[in-house]
Amino acid sequence: MISAQKTLVEQLGHSPDARLVILSCDDLGAFHAANVGVYDALNKGLATCASLMVPAPWARHAINCYNGEDIGVHLTLNAEHPSYRWGSITNAPSLASGEGGFPRTIDDLWEHADPAEVLRECRAQIERALAWGLDATHLAPHLTAITLRPEFFDVYLELAVEFRLPIRLPSSITEYQAGFPFRKLAAQSGVVFPDFFDHDWRNGSRDRVLHSLANLEPGVTEIHLQPCIDTPEVRALGDVALGWIDDYELIVNDNKLHDAITNSGATLIGFRKLRDLMRSS
Repeated sequence: MISAQKTLVEQLGHSPDARLVILSCDDLGAFHAANVGVYDALNKGLATCASLMVPAPWARHAINCYNGEDIGVHLTLNAEHPSYRWGSITNAPSLASGEGGFPRTIDDLWEHADPAEVLRECRAQIERALAWGLDATHLAPHLTAITLRPEFFDVYLELAVEFRLPIRLPSSITEYQAGFPFRKLAAQSGVVFPDFFDHDWRNGSRDRVLHSLANLEPGVTEIHLQPCIDTPEVRALGDVALGWIDDYELIVNDNKLHDAITNSGATLIGFRKLRDLMRSS
């Protein structure tokens, strides 16, 4: 078990008032534009980690580009785009929508998903990533699909313990609002997770990211983006792509982000530091 006597930043070797920031990139593997954008963010920009959507169409290409970067598994049970689909790698009936592939909405998933099939699917996604050669650093659910319902959170926690991986947990939703003590349950199981994550999926990240950096509290804060390069493929998905393209500019090319990090006094880290802490205890 991780010590309850020290804060997470102290366990990571920093002073209690330190501000550590994980700049994470979601949706690696979703599109070719995302693969190029995320790897540029990791290798040319300021991103410190990313997460791979194993069932998505460009996941294999993402692995072919992998060179030991800090990448976890983006556990995926939804395919939210109406004209672009992906689905279960275990052919689970309760995870299929009427239009092909995973359900588009969280509510649809929650209404029909069998927790046993969710466990089998999520385990298979992790195992496939490991078989492909990914040195997975963490788990992060796509659209928080398995975070805020107890029967699916049990799956999330079981896999985190089984594979000894830290996880993403929201901090802007209270345990009272969720209806169960998800953060306490994770801590009691010895699972490591950042202190703060701004559960906010609005299109585009610029204002949210800069606001988060300007208002950091002591502790470990995860801030997520979805960088994509500008291509006809990704623009074909509609206006949602404009936010992803701007995320790329922010994290790769815009000095405003570098200045915001400097002004915040934050230290950038990845999830690998949390994994090493979890596995050393």
